[in-house]
Amino acid sequence: MTFELGVYSFGNTPLTADGGRGPTAQAVRDVLEAIKLADEVGLDFFGIGEHHTRTMPLSSPTAVINAAAAVTNRIKLGTAVTVLSTDEPIRVFQQLAIAAAIAPGRIEAVAGRGSSTITFPLFDYDENDYDLLFASKLELLMAVNAEENLTWHGPHRRRPLQDVTVYPRPEQPLRLWLGTGGSPGSVIRAAQLGLPMFVGILGGTPERWAQYGHAYREAWAQAGHPADQAAIAVAVHGFVADTTQQAHATFLDHEYRMWTDALTELGRPIPSRADRAAAYGPDGMVFAGGPNDIADRILRLHSLFGHNRQILQMDVGGLPQRDFLHAIELLGTKVLPQIRAELG
Repeated sequence: MTFELGVYSFGNTPLTADGGRGPTAQAVRDVLEAIKLADEVGLDFFGIGEHHTRTMPLSSPTAVINAAAAVTNRIKLGTAVTVLSTDEPIRVFQQLAIAAAIAPGRIEAVAGRGSSTITFPLFDYDENDYDLLFASKLELLMAVNAEENLTWHGPHRRRPLQDVTVYPRPEQPLRLWLGTGGSPGSVIRAAQLGLPMFVGILGGTPERWAQYGHAYREAWAQAGHPADQAAIAVAVHGFVADTTQQAHATFLDHEYRMWTDALTELGRPIPSRADRAAAYGPDGMVFAGGPNDIADRILRLHSLFGHNRQILQMDVGGLPQRDFLHAIELLGTKVLPQIRAELG
């Protein structure tokens, strides 16, 4: 498989002159501008995450994907992730099938549990059903994607589906990924279901995460799937600037603000600034640096992990849009060519 490089975003509500937050609508417009640029500079994938907060307001990934499908030409687009436990899998499929009609062969979905339970009270679900809902809805999403004439029943529905066809149908099935934050159970589940694995990484070391890649491939082989069809995507925080010093200084300020804002909203403890800074080194998992540094670090991770795709979340903590766009340009024109030259 060709190695793919890209970006993902949860939205980034801009800062105002007094340090507050501007309109969340601007965050939506900014991410669409960023997707168009990523397409133009040759990046392979842009993922739209799902958050429901003032600072990261992209609460409907499929809506953004439909808008992006209409204004791009070649880049792949996908959810990263869809919080499937509190969404409706048939509607997710329908919305992405519409995007696939606009952009054939370019639309994907990553199904995940989400990084918090904020959506459960929002959409009137019981947190006690966390595991049941995800497992049942994932099964239905896979079935709807694979089968035109569907008969299905599961614990999250009161009524079974009897010989139902869900429209519209994409001209080829959507590519579905299983998202995980590193749960061993999710790693094994992805392999057993024959799904590519999408790993969201916020800490740790390359060597530690390489173990998850080995575990996935081992479980994949044990399940009897063809070895050449196993695929792993890695999502990390990262930022590209003209120099590594500039990238570290700029991104740490905004990433630490993101952690402070997000964890305060969720009522969770905030890590120290020093702890986050430590993750920026070669043994950490924040990929902030100049183009040569980032290319070298991605290649090193690939040598350990063997992943097929890496995407970076760069627009965090009110990072100015001009800096985000410049980082995308560098990722596509300076970093990607080095990776292509090395990996083919």
